[in-house]
Amino acid sequence: LATDGVLGLEAFKKSNYDLCVFDVMMPRKDGFTLAREIRERNQEVPIIFLTAKTMKDDVLQGFKIGADDYISKPFNSEELLYRIQAVLKRFNKNADPRDEQREFTIGKYHFNYPVRILTFTEPVKPGEDNQWKLSPKEAELLKLFCKYMNDVMPRSEALNKIWHEDNYFTARSMDVFVTKLRKYLAKDAAIEIVNIHGNGFQLLVKDMAGGTA
Repeated sequence: LATDGVLGLEAFKKSNYDLCVFDVMMPRKDGFTLAREIRERNQEVPIIFLTAKTMKDDVLQGFKIGADDYISKPFNSEELLYRIQAVLKRFNKNADPRDEQREFTIGKYHFNYPVRILTFTEPVKPGEDNQWKLSPKEAELLKLFCKYMNDVMPRSEALNKIWHEDNYFTARSMDVFVTKLRKYLAKDAAIEIVNIHGNGFQLLVKDMAGGTA
């Protein structure tokens, strides 16, 4: 819960949210401005506006920014809860099913996203690691790579979803995490993370015949 728009933006940059509820009249940064800045970073997260304003132009402004619903004050908590549930139901219905997947096979690796465990499933030499506990960012990035397996993962999507900011510094941070994932996946020669200049990265997983899995 943020008490003003500036704190709201800072909170959004630091965490992942399933839905945002903004009061239009907030100190330091109003709800419309906050929503515009959120939309620059994330086009998908649902937004509900709370407002005492009922003018048609204000309602239209909210929807033009990208609001998913608009609740006029006064309202009761039960109405707000039903509106939130309806928006989330609508959002989840249209969601990419790949975003809901929790376990992945990556060549000779198995990735359990909820517990952030990456396991190499083939025998290894004594003393060699075959299982790794990934950091939260490593796990989020690998999950996104799996979503786009053998396809291009847009750099901007990864930066906005995981780092909540697309700039030079977050891009360099992402490069460091990509290097870490390459090291984890190095035991399988059929796996490669390729830098697609100007677009993003590609997690390539080749089968034994030389094609893509």
